[in-house]
Parts: sequence; structure tokens; C-alpha cells
Amino acid sequence: MEAAVAVTSSRAALLVLAILAAGTAGGGVLPEDRADAMYHSYDGGGVEVTGPSYLVRKGDDKNFSASVNYYVDSISSASIDVVTQGSPYNEERTQWSGSIDYLHADTTISASYANSDESDYKSDTYSLSISQSMFGDLTTLTIGYSRGRDNIYSNFDPSFRQDADHHNYHVSLTQVLTKDLLLSINYDAITDDGYLQSPYRNVLVLNDPNDPSAGTNFNTPETYPDTRTSNAVSANFLYYLPYRATVGASYRYYDDDWDISAHTASLQYTHPFGERWIADLGFRYYRQNEADFYANVFQRPDQQNFMARDKELSKFTDYTLGFGLSYEVLHKGWGYLDRATLNLRYSHIWFDYDNFSDARRSLDNGYSFDADILQLFASVWY
Repeated sequence: MEAAVAVTSSRAALLVLAILAAGTAGGGVLPEDRADAMYHSYDGGGVEVTGPSYLVRKGDDKNFSASVNYYVDSISSASIDVVTQGSPYNEERTQWSGSIDYLHADTTISASYANSDESDYKSDTYSLSISQSMFGDLTTLTIGYSRGRDNIYSNFDPSFRQDADHHNYHVSLTQVLTKDLLLSINYDAITDDGYLQSPYRNVLVLNDPNDPSAGTNFNTPETYPDTRTSNAVSANFLYYLPYRATVGASYRYYDDDWDISAHTASLQYTHPFGERWIADLGFRYYRQNEADFYANVFQRPDQQNFMARDKELSKFTDYTLGFGLSYEVLHKGWGYLDRATLNLRYSHIWFDYDNFSDARRSLDNGYSFDADILQLFASVWY
């Protein structure tokens, strides 16, 4: 049967979005008026994601600034989950989002909404944050909250529908330590409840627990807990070098009540060349352990209450090396345009799964693959 079986597109999409993610407006300063047009692609592990993204931001040069963004993922998947449990598939995900920022003195209030739509998954996310600058803009405190509401469907069963709710509570403190050094400390508390698994994916079970040579089967659906509570804390440093370059370092620790803990560390260096070129180089390291109900292969279909074989819940490591180039096209502006840039971003990721294997081969080996992420985009300020 031709159709989609499980690995969801969200992982690949999030990898792309993570590279492009921009921070919210700092207290006391509104974002500049600008427009962006981007082409993005992700290719790795049998998954290809491509598409455009368009963003426009406009303010009144005083108190308000608003933005709207349209983002498309065209997904072609023959991932390890798909080829072992079903057939390759193609689908498209579209996302609309908008935000508005209000500035009063040293306080910025930001609200946003995003809608994501694909054939078997629909999501609405609402966010609100307040930033306050203090002590001569040397300190900025931000408090935020977001709620996501998901509707999950099945391309195999028209009567299937499940829901999930997601809540994120965020607080961050940004401090200018010296004229050259900036520190940001962030904390997030996340709660999820509802249907938190895939309607397609099954676990791998031995045909005979007493005889591993008897083979395995994928006849048992995954079963997840219907709640998840997560916590994450991070610290980011940015240091301005005497020759206009900057170097940044960050560390993030994450844990949840599924017994997953993760460490993320990154380094980035940005260097200008002349008046028009800016280059940057970055490295990221990520490591996590497995969920307490994950296994590469289970002994019996009823071995435990919760059972999962999603590789994103396994023990794995990934490394990312990336670079970027930006060229200022309109150095001194032109007409109503203040400036414009052409930008290239490329990242290569190495994934190494310790206790997840290709079920078509040996169950004793791990699994690994590489992925490439590319963004080409133009930005104009007006």
C-alpha cells in the first residue's frame, strides 16, 4: 500500500527552523521594518524537505511593530521508519504566523499566533511575552507563555482523531556584563498532555522470546504516556572582539519525566570583511539518553505499559558544523530601501544513534546518517 507511515515531518522542519530562529524584540527596542524571501532545504536520512518562506515586518516608528510569515515544507520521505513499516510518501505542510509588538517606555509586549496544516496534523500556537529593560538598558527581563493545540489524524483511518495540548512557560535575563560581553540566561518549563505519539509507528517485538533466531515483527503499536513535563535551562555568552568580530558560546541542559536528559553546547564566530561581507562559522554538539519506555526490540507485545521505538527517544548524539555568508547589496540605500542583503547558510549534521538499529539488518548495530541544511534568502530594510 502506498502511503505515509510514520516519521513525522516535524523533526526535519524544526531542524530548519532552528537555524533560522530569531529572538523576540528586546525591551525598549522595536524590530526594524524589513522583508525576507527564503528558500530552504533539508536532505538526510531518506527525508527531503524543501520550500519557500516569506516574511514582512512593518511598524509605526514609535510604539507598534507587526509581522506576518508564510512558510511551506514540501516533504518526501523514505526514512528508516517508513521503509521498515510502510511505503515512501510525499506531502506538504504550510504554516502561517503573525506577531505584534507594543513598546511603551522600556517595556515591550509581544503577542503571536501560528497555524500549521498538513494532511494528518493541524496545530495552533498562541504566545505572549513581556520584556522590561532596566538600569540604563543594561538588564532586560523577559517573561513569556505559549500554548499549542494539536489535532492528529490518520491517513489510513478517516475516523481517527486525537488531540494534544502544549504549554511553555519562559523566563530569561539578558545582562550587559562589560562593554564587550553579553550574557543571557534562560529557563523553560514545558507541559504536554494528550496524544503524544504517532498513529502509524509500531514497536519491534521478538516472535519467540526464548529463540531470538525466530525473527521479529512490527505488529504492536507504540503506546506513550499521555503527559510529559520538561525543563530546560541555558546560558549564552556573546563577546565583541576589538576588530569588529564576535564570538559566542552557549550551553543548554534539558530533562523530562520520561527520563530523557540532554546536553547541548555550541560555539560561533562571526567576522566582517570590509564594509559589505559578513561570514560566520558555528559548531553544535547534542547528546541525550533514551526514554525509560524505549527499546530497540521488545521481548513480548505486553512487556510493559508504555512501549516506544521512535529513534528520537533513543540514546543518540549529533554534531552540526555550519557556515554563513552575508553580502550587503545596497550599502547606502536606494529610494525607499535603507539597505538589502543576500544571505547563504549551510549546515551539515552527523547523527549517531547508539541503541536504535536498522531492522532490515542486524539488531545489534547502531544507526547513523548525515543531513544537509541549506538556506538562501534575501532581506531588505525600509
